[in-house]
Amino acid sequence: MSLPPLENMHYLIGGVIALLGLSSLIGWVLARRVTSDSGRETVRNLNARIKAWWVMVAIFAIAFIFGKGVTILLFATVSFYCLREFYSLTPTDPSDHPAMAVAFYLFLPLQYWLVWADWVTMLTIAIPVYAFLALPVLSIVKGVTADYLQRVAKIQWGLMLAVFCISHAPALLILDLGGPKPVYLLFFLVTVVQLSDVFQYIAGKLVGRRKMAPNVSPSKTWEGLILGGLAATGVGAGLWWITPFSPLEAAGMALAIVVAGALGGLVLSAVKRSLGAKDWGVMIQGHGGALDRMDSVTFAAPLFFHLTNYFFAR
Repeated sequence: MSLPPLENMHYLIGGVIALLGLSSLIGWVLARRVTSDSGRETVRNLNARIKAWWVMVAIFAIAFIFGKGVTILLFATVSFYCLREFYSLTPTDPSDHPAMAVAFYLFLPLQYWLVWADWVTMLTIAIPVYAFLALPVLSIVKGVTADYLQRVAKIQWGLMLAVFCISHAPALLILDLGGPKPVYLLFFLVTVVQLSDVFQYIAGKLVGRRKMAPNVSPSKTWEGLILGGLAATGVGAGLWWITPFSPLEAAGMALAIVVAGALGGLVLSAVKRSLGAKDWGVMIQGHGGALDRMDSVTFAAPLFFHLTNYFFAR
């Protein structure tokens, strides 16, 4: 199946902008009509998610207009801020600073250079193999053994989530699908991830009763996951025509993104709770930091990339 011409992306972006504009208007009206404290908190959270949607759409629009290089640079910047938030929130020792510096200034740019260079094999092993071997060595140079395993694990885990996992989103642009550059795949991923987040939140607030993990993320419910996830899966199935997938395959891919994104959000919420923090940062006013908005992407992007690469790429 041949992909539609890139000119059709104008209509896709225009449709999303129109939907976001309507959502923002509804949120604006609700914010002025709701009077209870719980209602105001719900509307505030919803509006924060819509604002995050605007940011993601802006990133995607820039990717479409300026191409692969600018897209990679944007995601590298996002990874930098996510990694900084992770390391700022997790306790470290001064002896870990060399390893953290190497993570920031060597492995982060190296990972995104590998994406830019289309070196798929190396971008999938550079951090899980070479960084994971090098960082523990750098952390033990000064001979500080107190909490060594925990400290090294935090440095490795932060690099894995904030850089390795997120870099798989722009890496979608280097897959050879036998047609135009697959910018549509990035659109598909971002749309399903963000809509799943919003739909799950709305469904959970409207009909949610059974908490998924009340001690980890009190706002997540099974009803929200199922209903919101099915809605996002339906949207993904409806977007089959911009992908190399059939409608059924697009639904399966969207479902995989939904499930992986939900697990990513749950895992990172557990990490925050273990550290006694509500948010990863304060970059997005009223809705935490960059990693709070990218938590679903950390699990969804690698899974979607490898499923597409294995089954559909040449």
